[in-house]
Amino acid sequence: MSGNTFGKAFRIATYGESHGKAIGVVIDGCPAGLKIDVDAIQHDLDRRRPGQSKIVTQRKESDTAQILSGVFEGVTTGTPISMVIYNEDQRSKDYSHIADKYRPSHADYTYQEKYGHRDYRGGGRSSARETAARVAAGAVARTLMATVGMETYAYVSQVGHLKMDKKYQEIDRDLIESNPVRCPDPETAAEMEAFIKDVRKDGDTVGGVVTCVVKGCPVGLGAPAFDKLHADLGKAMLSINACKGFEYGSGFDGVSMRGSAHNDLFEKDEAGNVITQTNYSGGVQGGISNGMDIYFRVAFKPVATLMKDQDSLNEAGDTVTVTGKGRHDPCVVPRAVAIVEAMTALVMADHLLRSRLDRI
Repeated sequence: MSGNTFGKAFRIATYGESHGKAIGVVIDGCPAGLKIDVDAIQHDLDRRRPGQSKIVTQRKESDTAQILSGVFEGVTTGTPISMVIYNEDQRSKDYSHIADKYRPSHADYTYQEKYGHRDYRGGGRSSARETAARVAAGAVARTLMATVGMETYAYVSQVGHLKMDKKYQEIDRDLIESNPVRCPDPETAAEMEAFIKDVRKDGDTVGGVVTCVVKGCPVGLGAPAFDKLHADLGKAMLSINACKGFEYGSGFDGVSMRGSAHNDLFEKDEAGNVITQTNYSGGVQGGISNGMDIYFRVAFKPVATLMKDQDSLNEAGDTVTVTGKGRHDPCVVPRAVAIVEAMTALVMADHLLRSRLDRI
């Protein structure tokens, strides 16, 4: 199986399955001399882990990352960094009833057709459990971003039909972690939480939107043809389980504007730095960062596993009933916040290292 690596200069390869012994990641290309904060890695993993609130899956995993190589006395050595996270609370018997059945909107059918053999326990390699390894790697990438004053954060801006009206410039970032939904507007967050609980009671699921921001990005990350910065961010987001859409800057709303209103006019700030009066470009022009905030939205579909019976087919082509069992998220976006941040950090760290090779 190919497609388990991501990045060019700052590269990761993840491994493991949902119900296997462990999952993990190997980071290649991380520079030597970075101070690694194990607590910071665990903090990000805790924000993604299952069982953290009543509105997410109740699978109990500590998601404790163990660093096996590449770090000595708390500092990176420049060699590959390997991290492992052992699975602790698998209930493989919850999936025995669908061993030969294709769950609607899951990867069961396509996986079986492509490889001829699949791990039906929780989806195996196609499970979102794999994203814990990405989050661990993303925490290391954040450390590299911080060396140039760059940071990223994300939050839930929509669940189902419930939308937060505030723009990212208007939110209080300290409120993101103040509720289990991770929406920085307390009133909207309460409505979202109640809605998710109602959806769960119905045995159903619902989707949502995560908004992400990168601040302090230097000018010059990205390339104008096939390695556009926003294109790599889009690929990173669309590689996350259940992601169905990506838009940056003005996104789809920009089509209703005239060019005279949409163009970001240049000016200088008080320090003499080149900035733009508006930022419909989302911090990227010609595929290259322009120094303004990068911001984008990521849409996630309703989780495909329902606690309801659904008609489907089995491997023999017979009509069967798929019964929802196990522990699953009624809405993925509260936990997806940490994953979106991690994938963003991986892209930005990668392009930061690549940019140093583009100009001497």
